[in-house]
Amino acid sequence: MSGHRAPQRGPAGHGGAGRMPGERPAQFGPTVRRVIGELRDQRARIITGFVLGGMGVILNAAGPMLLGRATDIVVDGMLGGAGVDFAALARVLVLVSGVYAVGATSMWAQGVLTTVAVQRTLNMMRLNLQRKLSRVPLSYVDARQRGELLSRMTNDVDNLAQTLQQTLSQLITAVLTILSVLTMMIIISPLLALVAVVTVPLSGFIVAQIARRSQPEFIEQWRRTGTLNGHVEEMYTGHALVTVFGHERTAQETFASENQALYQASYRAQFITGIIQPVMGMMSNIGYVLVAVIGGLRVISGHLSIGEVQAFVQYSRQFGQPITQIAGMLNLLQSGAASAERIFEVLSAPEESTDPHVSAEESIPEQVRGHVEFRDISFRYREDTPLIESLSLVAEPGQTVAIVGPTGAGKTTLVNLLMRFYEVDGGQITLDGVDIATVPRAQVRSNIGMVLQDTWLYSGTIEENITYGVDTEVGHEELVAAARATHVDPFVRTLAHGYQTQIDDEGVRGTAVSAGEKQLLTIARAFLADPPILILDEATSSVDTRTEALVQEAMGALRQGRTSFVIAHRLSTIRDADVILVMESGSIVEQGNHDELLAAGGAYARLYESQFAAGAQVGESE
Repeated sequence: MSGHRAPQRGPAGHGGAGRMPGERPAQFGPTVRRVIGELRDQRARIITGFVLGGMGVILNAAGPMLLGRATDIVVDGMLGGAGVDFAALARVLVLVSGVYAVGATSMWAQGVLTTVAVQRTLNMMRLNLQRKLSRVPLSYVDARQRGELLSRMTNDVDNLAQTLQQTLSQLITAVLTILSVLTMMIIISPLLALVAVVTVPLSGFIVAQIARRSQPEFIEQWRRTGTLNGHVEEMYTGHALVTVFGHERTAQETFASENQALYQASYRAQFITGIIQPVMGMMSNIGYVLVAVIGGLRVISGHLSIGEVQAFVQYSRQFGQPITQIAGMLNLLQSGAASAERIFEVLSAPEESTDPHVSAEESIPEQVRGHVEFRDISFRYREDTPLIESLSLVAEPGQTVAIVGPTGAGKTTLVNLLMRFYEVDGGQITLDGVDIATVPRAQVRSNIGMVLQDTWLYSGTIEENITYGVDTEVGHEELVAAARATHVDPFVRTLAHGYQTQIDDEGVRGTAVSAGEKQLLTIARAFLADPPILILDEATSSVDTRTEALVQEAMGALRQGRTSFVIAHRLSTIRDADVILVMESGSIVEQGNHDELLAAGGAYARLYESQFAAGAQVGESE
């Protein structure tokens, strides 16, 4: 099947801050807890990484004290007159080298384990997002900008990955560094340790105030990113129409406006968090000066050795660095939390009702006859706007049922209900006497082939696109037979690589392919699937008059023995239908065959005469 025609888009498609309908305000704490929950499958690697990181931190923290001991050996030897004990000095330096080497190896191993844990978690999150989007109702996708959803699956996931990668190991390492360094400082001199930490509470207060003000800006930044991506995606896919209607300037102005809004949100977020590190650096320098002055006085008074003061000065620097590092991570953490919140909003979206488990007796028969009945059905896209009320119709096996009427009459809605893209609000739809709401959706859809007005081709070969809807292996002869029946084979043979030609939704790469030829490919896809029920929604709208005649002939043969629903605006394409339904405002106002409806002189006759008159005027003008 090639897609569906979406109903009216919800408010997310009209710009604004890019918030999805029903979107909750971001909450930092719950979001962080849920991110931690997503990492639970990798807890063995993470815990091992933390142990290795702790080992590396402790070993690196022991280094300055050992170097202080080496300094004391040199100073004592020179001042005592006995000379430097180079053997003892060498032992200390070898020990220091070993300590730093093992510490560095532990930190490297922690980085590797953390990288593996984060990337596997995000890989699973992408899979969960993809699975989620296959389970949400079609109304969820219809109400949102495509580019905005894509931004959540790509930009937000990548941003969360970057955040976890950069902060998960560094944050734990920084905390352990603070604790280990503080312990070593207390061992050397409790007084100097008190002086070193006196600035920490003030620094923490300042950081908390800045973080509280910057979090909303990061949320706004990623919302604006999604909105901008949505606009770019729409303008790119609709580039031809934008150009034809001369809306390039309007599109550029909209882009400039959204881009400026993104710039402002990003600037505010980065500016506010950018204040943190200079403030932390200033507080760290104040503490460093106090340690240097008081430490020098303690050496003069004989309470500390020069080596101990040297070690303490190194520790004071090490103590300030992780605090500054943690403060610098806050912008990453808040940006990542904003992205995580947007991801979890999709993962928490309501899903389609669970398919029932049915026995073989309760399911649709394996050999479907194609008897379709709509029994007193009612449906509305919005609760306050009725669309279809108490509609009933019967399609007998092998009948071609054409549905005509003005735009918005509910023609495509009937198809969406039959495919269970949407669920009826009242009534029943049965297939061979089985209520389709009581069997799995896949079972219903596997018996229906669909060709829509909007063609959809995925990136692959022409052969792969034609066989897209077939579960079993298809032989080349069978493929070519379907292509010939739908008049695809002649134009495919003009291509250098034939059925192995690469094609995508834009057409053959490097070669112009008409809209009609792309439509023929989607029709060939339905031919090859050989379903008992066909849905043709304006399937020949993009085909020229000559090709339309050929396709109509092929479709006539295809419809033999199959129940077909044909939605058409061009009434010339459905004159041979067994039953024609005329819909207005969600109701069937007339039904019969072409001759009967013309003779009745009602809505169908007026519609037919208006098209005939319009066609005659065009012919005269030519």
